Amino acid sequence: MRLTPDEKAIRREIEDWQHGDGSVLTQTLNWAMRPVDWAVDRVVGPEMIDRASEGVSQFLSVINDASEWTYEFDDVLAAARKRGLNVDQVSDLRHESVEDLDALARSRFTQNAVLAAIEGGGTGLGGAALIAADIPLLFTINFRLIQQIGACYGFPMRGPQFRPLVLSIFNVAASGGRAARNEALREVSVAAAAFANDLDYKGRVSGTFRDQNRHLPREIAKNLLGRKVGQAIPMAGAAVGASVNYWFTSETAESAYMLFRALYLDWKERL
Repeated sequence: MRLTPDEKAIRREIEDWQHGDGSVLTQTLNWAMRPVDWAVDRVVGPEMIDRASEGVSQFLSVINDASEWTYEFDDVLAAARKRGLNVDQVSDLRHESVEDLDALARSRFTQNAVLAAIEGGGTGLGGAALIAADIPLLFTINFRLIQQIGACYGFPMRGPQFRPLVLSIFNVAASGGRAARNEALREVSVAAAAFANDLDYKGRVSGTFRDQNRHLPREIAKNLLGRKVGQAIPMAGAAVGASVNYWFTSETAESAYMLFRALYLDWKERL
């Protein structure tokens, strides 16, 4: 199916995002966090970094469990109906205009970023002791956000078969790099082909969860975990926790937004 002029314009916007630099928010945070990065290098030992890394590993193991894919989409459908969209189930949203779906998806951004910031500020008050608890909570909020945005474009991510797509989005959010965006868009292309041909989506990388998880970039440790352990610095923990959580959730939202728009357009073109 041919794309409309507006949809072609969105395609060009996605291509600009794919090849562009990191977001202004990421660049600003990198500048603002330099003193914290310096302090972390001198105050926080490898044991704390290991604890933070374990928190991410625990979450990635959790999303291998089908019981964690039980998010209900009633709130997304209710919000769509308030916007005048006549939909009974999530897949109906694929047949609505992308402009309406963009507005629906962007309405999910702020509430999740603020929730993550509050959570990060609260756990940041506990310093090093609560970092291990903070990271799984942060990823859980962002996992739910990814499911919400996917639903806004008509793709109900209800099973762990969507794990490769979720990991690709986290990959982009944590690194902000072009290589991660390119990898994620290749994953989107595979998903779109499966949906358009009524096939089961299994991801580009075959094998076990460990195999599929192996491609996550080292930038996660550098750009997220290194910032999170800054919460161990006395007097700075709450501010660091809130700001890093807000940044990461905002990046997850933007990455999911771009990638699900791309999935919607790829799926439509293949019909």
